[in-house]
Amino acid sequence: MSTDYQYVPEPKLVKGDHNFGDITDLIAKTPLSPTPKLWYLAFGLANILLLVLLGAIGYLIWEGTGIWGLNNPAGWGWAIINFVWWVGIGHAGTLISAILFLFRQGWRTAINRFAEAMTIFAVMCAGIFPAIHVGRIWVIYWVFPIPNQMAAWPNFSSPLLWDVFAVSTYFTVSLLFWYVGLIPDFATLRDKAKSKVAKISYGIAALGWTGSFRNWWNYEKAYMILAGLATPLVLSVHTIVSFDFAVSVIPGWHSTIFPPYFVAGAIFSGFAMVLTLMLIARKIYGLEDIMNIDIMEKMNLVLLLTGNLVGFAYLTEGFVAWYSGYIYEQGIFWLYVVGPYAWGFWTLMFCNVVTPQFLWIKSIRRNVVATFIISIIVNIGMWFERFMISVASLATDFMPSAWDYYSPTIWDILTYIGTFGLFFTFFLLFLRFLPMVAIAEVKGVMPQADPHNYDENNEFEEAKTEPVVVQQEQTV
Repeated sequence: MSTDYQYVPEPKLVKGDHNFGDITDLIAKTPLSPTPKLWYLAFGLANILLLVLLGAIGYLIWEGTGIWGLNNPAGWGWAIINFVWWVGIGHAGTLISAILFLFRQGWRTAINRFAEAMTIFAVMCAGIFPAIHVGRIWVIYWVFPIPNQMAAWPNFSSPLLWDVFAVSTYFTVSLLFWYVGLIPDFATLRDKAKSKVAKISYGIAALGWTGSFRNWWNYEKAYMILAGLATPLVLSVHTIVSFDFAVSVIPGWHSTIFPPYFVAGAIFSGFAMVLTLMLIARKIYGLEDIMNIDIMEKMNLVLLLTGNLVGFAYLTEGFVAWYSGYIYEQGIFWLYVVGPYAWGFWTLMFCNVVTPQFLWIKSIRRNVVATFIISIIVNIGMWFERFMISVASLATDFMPSAWDYYSPTIWDILTYIGTFGLFFTFFLLFLRFLPMVAIAEVKGVMPQADPHNYDENNEFEEAKTEPVVVQQEQTV
């Protein structure tokens, strides 16, 4: 009996007939070209939203947290919802950069720089909310273990303090990881820049990079070490954020499933945001050959996986509430479904559980418009998930006599909208002045980087593009 095996080669990660010079010119032209008018328009809108944020924070400091919709018992409100949401958004960057790098996934090179920048700016937005929600912002330094005039010392058994160290460590390692990856590309921009100011600026940032063997050797070692440091942070940061809820005794919070549930949700929302921004940027800057449909499909598969994990966590929450026999846990879950916040529960179920199921269909995974819509719906759903966790559990705790309905004020809404101004202000500066794609890493996954890619008659290149049929004889 004979069996035919057909070898189908992996599709190229960079589409089109590009060489190394083409890739350099394609990516470097944005930071080295004159600023387009559309960028100024977008930057102006982002700055308006940033001013809204500064105004909302300034009024908060002047008047106090009474301007928010906080009540008793819902004492956290939108500040903690938005903190958890923004930290989740920032998770995809480290996952793409560190974990996929260690697993040698070449497709990450088209989006890792993009995702790393998004991580840093999202964590900056997240860091605002723990600082301003305490009320007396001018003594926020009390959360750090430093001497002060009140002899106040932080409570190290509180997960809120763990947050301070976890998020600040995550931000520091992510920033270092991002900058180290930029060094070879800074040198490329330095060498291609025409103006003296650009040459000096990029030259300082490049730290004297010459592209020598020693440079690359040290770069690879540093990048590997930072990837190893960043990998546990992907799991630990949102685990510690989940402890803000899980170590309490509030029904709906006191659950051991929260750490993996939060991590999966963070990766889910982070990948959705990367897709949203990537699909816009690839169109505006003409990067369809680098941020191509194959890469979008792989990201959609990750979105499908994490979406199903989050859906499984929702089912597990309901099962644990029923199986535990704990009336308060059963009561809070039933209130999620049919109570005063049921509209939020069913919104998140549609966005986070139903919508990702369309990604089982290959044609949808490879459709840019459908992917863009799904990515936005997912992040809306993830915000509602954090809303249900933070507000619904607090507003309907043990005693019905203490229940109260939480409603945000205009200042809650303006503060949240304003953080998008902060995010997009920095993100647009990144797109304008820095290479949004890792030039050196993209070149490393191109066929030309393979030392066996060339031969005298170019036979190897032709052989790679044609299916190979292998016939195997088997004796039964």
